Amino acid sequence: MSIGYYIATMIVDLKTRVWESDAQLGEAIQEQMRRRRGHPYVWPDGSTDAHDEAMADVGCAVIHGFESSLLDVVIGPEKVASWSKRNPKKYLGFMGIDPTVGNPVDRLAQGLDLGLAGVTLSPAAAGFHPADSRAMALYQACEARAVPVYFDSNTISARQVKMEFAQPHLLDEVARCFPQLRIVISSLGDPWIMEGLALIGKHPTIYADLSSLVLSPWQLHNALLMAYYQQATAQLVFGSGFPFCRPADAMITIYSTNTLTQGTHLPNIPRELLRSIIERNTLGCLGLSRPDLDAAHPTPPGERTTPINT
Repeated sequence: MSIGYYIATMIVDLKTRVWESDAQLGEAIQEQMRRRRGHPYVWPDGSTDAHDEAMADVGCAVIHGFESSLLDVVIGPEKVASWSKRNPKKYLGFMGIDPTVGNPVDRLAQGLDLGLAGVTLSPAAAGFHPADSRAMALYQACEARAVPVYFDSNTISARQVKMEFAQPHLLDEVARCFPQLRIVISSLGDPWIMEGLALIGKHPTIYADLSSLVLSPWQLHNALLMAYYQQATAQLVFGSGFPFCRPADAMITIYSTNTLTQGTHLPNIPRELLRSIIERNTLGCLGLSRPDLDAAHPTPPGERTTPINT
C-alpha cells in the first residue's frame, strides 16, 4: 500500500471552508485581515478546485458554513450542501447557524433535509452567549437527533465580535445540560488553550481540533505537550483550517513538532501520540457513521460511536 493511499483512506480533516470570493466573509473580517497582514491582502484560494486539490491528502473533509447577523455574513446551508455533494463519499457539510436569527430548530431540520451532518456556531462572531436560551433550544434538538456541534472561535479577530463569548469555559454549562451532545471546539480554544484543555478533560463528549495552531508551531508544541501531560490527547482531532493551511502542511507541522526542542533538555511528544491525533476516527468520535471509512479505520478502543444516518 502506498503512503498516498494510506493517507487518503485514513485521515479526516474536520476543519475546511470553501468560498467563491472573499466578499462572502463580509467587510468586517476583510478589514481586519488587511489591517493585520497588510494591504492589499491576498486571500488564500478557497475555491472548490483548490479545495479538491488540497483534500487529495485526506479521506474525508468537513466543509463548514458560517452565519453571523452581527457581521452581516451568511455562507448558507444550500451552498455548503452543493459543495459537499460534489463528492458525497468524501465531503460532509456542517451548516452555519446564528441562533439569534429566526427559529434555529427549524433551520436545523432544513439543513438536515439538505443532507448536512452537523452544525457550526460562532458565539463571538454572532454575538450571543453560548448558553443563550435560543442556542440551548438548538443544542437540545441536536442532542435528540445526534447532530454534532462545532464551535468556531477562529473569527474573533474582527473588531465587532464579542470575544467574551468565545471563552471555552462557557461551554461547560452546555455540556452539563446536554451530556450526550457531541461538541468540538476549534483550535483547542485558542487563545484560551488551558481553558480548552480543562473543558475536554472534564467532558468526554467534547473534542478539540488544532486548526490555526498549526500556523504557530511553538504554540502548537506547547499545547500538545500540555495535552499529553493532562492525558487529554484522545480528544484531539485533526483539522487543517483550509484554505489558510493545507492538510498536508498541517500534518507535516504536527509530525515535526519535536524538532523545536532537539538539542535541548525540553521534553518531546511521543510520535505515536501525534500519529493518533492525525489518524483519529473523528467521524466515529462524533457519531457520524461512514461505512466506507469505518471499514478502513475502525473506532479505536475507548472511543465511542453512536451512528446516525448522514
